[in-house]
Amino acid sequence: MNLKWVNTVRWKFLAIVLASLGLTGILLYLGYQLGVFLIAIPPFTNYLNYFIVKYGSTMVMSIVGPILFIILYYLLTRTTIRRLENVNNSLQQLAASDFDQELRTSSRDEIGRITHSVNDLALQLRTNSDKISSGLGQIASGQLDHRLHLEDDPSSEWMKMADSINRMAEQLDRSIQEERNAEKTKNDLITGVSHDLRTPLTLILGFLGVIENDRYHDEVELRHYVNIAYDKSLALKKLVDELFEYTRINNGMPLHVVELDMVAFLRQLAEEFVPSLRKANMTCRISTELSSLMIDGDGDLLARGFENLISNAIRYGRKGEYVDIDISCSKDYAIIKVINYGEPIPQSDLQFIFERFYRGDQSRSSGGTGLGLAIVKSIMEVHGGSISAKSDRSQTEFEARIPLRLSKPITD
Repeated sequence: MNLKWVNTVRWKFLAIVLASLGLTGILLYLGYQLGVFLIAIPPFTNYLNYFIVKYGSTMVMSIVGPILFIILYYLLTRTTIRRLENVNNSLQQLAASDFDQELRTSSRDEIGRITHSVNDLALQLRTNSDKISSGLGQIASGQLDHRLHLEDDPSSEWMKMADSINRMAEQLDRSIQEERNAEKTKNDLITGVSHDLRTPLTLILGFLGVIENDRYHDEVELRHYVNIAYDKSLALKKLVDELFEYTRINNGMPLHVVELDMVAFLRQLAEEFVPSLRKANMTCRISTELSSLMIDGDGDLLARGFENLISNAIRYGRKGEYVDIDISCSKDYAIIKVINYGEPIPQSDLQFIFERFYRGDQSRSSGGTGLGLAIVKSIMEVHGGSISAKSDRSQTEFEARIPLRLSKPITD
């Protein structure tokens, strides 16, 4: 009901008041003329003369006039008031969430238009309520891809409610998908770890069985078997260590935050890889225009992360001769790129290489555990940073971005 309709109803009641006053005046005049006519008729003469002499015509009209006005006003407003009461009752039922009633009217005046508007409102509320109830029922039954579509003003509360329900369904669907992916990841972990544990363990038991049963020919063959068992034991230890480290990082281990100069830090780390680089006939080159680059970080964790990146660069970049480390910074981040020039990472693997326990063909064939890059990703993220990779025929580049200052340092 808008202000125009309210004003129209007010004017209508004012018109009824004026009409009642007018009709009262007319009836009083007609009554006066009737009295003048009847006073000349003998049966009424004595009664009317007595009444007029005792009370006066003015007094009679002042008493009869208001009574006539009230009666006329009631008669003229009775229908209008009844119609307004019906509209009010309908609005109260709408407020009580009863959208099924419908007012009947054939009038085309303002109250009739209000009645039609109330009926339209009830129909709209009933339609939207039914759609939302049906949509929630479908979502509750597991149809999380169902979306509510209401034909309404985008800024209306109904549309806002529908958008909230749609976002809830999307979030619920996303959560369920993440739970399913987590379950799949857990199954993949069990499968992958079981494979990695069983294969070397079978070899270790086999060679130890040969030694235990004295089935070797001489001491040289004995030492050969012992060396194989020892190497496989180291591989098992590496797998267990990486599983433990990954779990520890992702379970909120405290950071030992100190101020680090990343230029000196990476130069020292590259020196530690000189034997491995020489063995692979490779050289590590550090490129930077900075004399120092200070950040807040956990030195042990960052060393572990960059060791994984450099080890990967050596392992897969032997054909390229060089491992390049590029150090730069933006306004808020230290940017470190580790680049090798070996075989590219297949595009089908590139988007998954940082996922937990994901191992492409290269990684499996070279004895990787599938956790190295996942550990790098966790280390960067626990520092508030990120890691990304891109690869083509010319080079493979891993880019780590680490905040220069931790927003919320965590120390134990």
